[in-house]
Amino acid sequence: MTDVIGIIGLGVMGGAIARNIAASQRKTLGFDIDKQRIEEATADGVDIEPSVTALAERVSIVITSLPSPKAVVEVAEEIAASQAKNLIVVEASTLALEDKFRFQRILAEAGHTAVDCTLSGTGAQAKVGDLAAYASGDEKIVEALRPLFSSFTRQTHYVGAFGDGSKMKYVANLLVAIHNVSAAEAMVLGMKLGLDPHRLVDLVTSGAGNSRMFEMRAPLMADDNYQPAQSSIAMWQKDLSVINDQLNKIGCAAPLFAAAMPLYAAAFANGHLEDDAASICRILEAMSGVKR
Repeated sequence: MTDVIGIIGLGVMGGAIARNIAASQRKTLGFDIDKQRIEEATADGVDIEPSVTALAERVSIVITSLPSPKAVVEVAEEIAASQAKNLIVVEASTLALEDKFRFQRILAEAGHTAVDCTLSGTGAQAKVGDLAAYASGDEKIVEALRPLFSSFTRQTHYVGAFGDGSKMKYVANLLVAIHNVSAAEAMVLGMKLGLDPHRLVDLVTSGAGNSRMFEMRAPLMADDNYQPAQSSIAMWQKDLSVINDQLNKIGCAAPLFAAAMPLYAAAFANGHLEDDAASICRILEAMSGVKR
């Protein structure tokens, strides 16, 4: 598909998606309510529309990357109320299943088709197209979208029926949440033992204890610098809540995830709201009496 592409939500993830699509020489329109996000996207070749309605009426494919269920529902309702016809709307946010299905119903009633396509990766990975896409919904539509997805991902996986993409994201984010904490624990142990944190990064990444999240977050921990955030504590608070609710609904035991949650809450409560999730290291440093 080489149609005009619309991106609604130009935050860390949506903005990176929009820039990568624009760089692939596809006509890209964007919308956001944040002036700074609009300026950043404009500088990278994304044309800005003044409203969701205006954008929907000029494109054939929309990708939404939004911060809350409320925003997602409002956008779906605005698209449904517009004069747009037969849109494909790719919903990429991390949401509860009931919110995804509500989004789908609102659009279906207006003649549009929703695809649930969650993305696994950080903001830094999104910038360079190093994301995994978990696409679910109509398989023929997903297959037709593969060339578009390839402009901002390294892999696209068709997962199954609508909603299965979100289920896969819960699995992936549960692991990432735990790996973030385990990386911080390892770094704090090393520092408490008197080892140099930068040397720790080099040595762990060369051994069996390495993980993708250690590679990405441990350097921030070594530098004790958590800005700019590639995935903030605020974002994680939302995502953890979605996963925890799902675990409770289906009665699935997740003791490591349960142990990690209070540390994210502590980072939230101690002023790290907009810092990268790697800032959990500071919480563990304080708990362990580590002095830099």
